[in-house]
Amino acid sequence: MLCTFGDVLRVPGAKGRSLLSAKASGADVRMVYSPMDALRFAERNPDRTVVFFAVGFETTAPTTAFAVVYAREHRLSNFLVHCNHVLTPSAIQNILESPELRKWGAPSLDGFLGPSHVSAIIGSHPYEFFAEEYRRPVVITGFEPIDVLQAVGMLVCQINEGRAEVENQYTRVVTRDGNRAAQAVVAEVFELRKLFEWRGLGPIPYSALRLKAAFADFDAEKRYPIPVPPVPDHPACACGAILRGLKQPTDCRLFGKACSPERPLGSCMVSSEGACAAYYNYRGATL
Repeated sequence: MLCTFGDVLRVPGAKGRSLLSAKASGADVRMVYSPMDALRFAERNPDRTVVFFAVGFETTAPTTAFAVVYAREHRLSNFLVHCNHVLTPSAIQNILESPELRKWGAPSLDGFLGPSHVSAIIGSHPYEFFAEEYRRPVVITGFEPIDVLQAVGMLVCQINEGRAEVENQYTRVVTRDGNRAAQAVVAEVFELRKLFEWRGLGPIPYSALRLKAAFADFDAEKRYPIPVPPVPDHPACACGAILRGLKQPTDCRLFGKACSPERPLGSCMVSSEGACAAYYNYRGATL
């Protein structure tokens, strides 16, 4: 039994098939809202192996870590995790170091809006490196429209004044140090991978997590050492350039045609939080 979040079900694999198509062909694939849902399946079905396909940034990693700790404490040997958690600061640095942004005449990436859910876990401290070393301002913002508008205004003020600082618009949730309890359970269960391949950005060193040796009994990659071939992006997909701020979603030849939220070809269209999905859903909206 394979359990994962709803967004993952539509992601096309190496042969163009998705988990939804595998489910339609008879595979036991379940959508869950939390790794705890997968744990419940494992408890109720002790004769079956339940694999939780874990994805997400620092926001969801603590819940996966807690699930692994719970499984060990309750001796749920039929519960496994396939870990694909990734790290926001590594992706930001990769974008800033990309040749397209560093060459003369390239479009300027003026600053960053720090995501609220990630920042609630890691705090504002990790962003200080980008303000100090790359001279790019960062404003951490919430998800409400008024949060985003205020954060954009704060970012524009920094740019106009020639400042590069980390400012926290989302002070009602985010602190400089973040959630120490969540960080502790992540540090207990996970360690850094030397290399991880991102959709749209390619391989990025030390940008993702894997289970520590102490939790190998719950590691699906250890139990099932299946070779994972690289999955190249669609040759016409512009997601990499969109992630780096070099293009807008509407510049992609596939946007709204071959690629849509129902049948995504690139990572920017998979989640409702992706740039392409947002453009697709709100391109006709007016104020």
